[in-house]
Amino acid sequence: MNNRRGLTAVLATLITFSLSATPVLANPGNGNGGGHGNNGNGHKGNAGQKTEHRKNGGKPDHVESDISYAVARQLAVNLGLTGYQSLPPGIAKNLARGKPLPPGIAKKTVPASMLGQLPYYPGYEWKIVGDNLVLIALSTAVVTAIINGVFD
Repeated sequence: MNNRRGLTAVLATLITFSLSATPVLANPGNGNGGGHGNNGNGHKGNAGQKTEHRKNGGKPDHVESDISYAVARQLAVNLGLTGYQSLPPGIAKNLARGKPLPPGIAKKTVPASMLGQLPYYPGYEWKIVGDNLVLIALSTAVVTAIINGVFD
């Protein structure tokens, strides 16, 4: 009887080890994939393009091609939004693309009549800073684009 219990315990232990070793041997991860796989990029299948139905698809890095100085200036002149004073040289020097908007700088909201004709970028807003049209990121206040002299 003791022999039978010992044999059963040994068989149970062997089966447990063999079942637990199978997934370890089958794992091709950690560089053991033999050069196959997609390098951590998930297979998305036929996901298609997910863009907005706007001209620019909500991409703020294409601002220069979406609106030029000439177009912005024509909008400002047609809507009577001219005569703004330029920034003082010391403050104008601090206003640069890719930098945060300087603290205490006077910025005005773009009138709705002009705002409706400017490109829309989710998470960004157009402001008037001096006589410049400026696109600012809402969350970080970083200047994304500057179109100089639109409102002079």
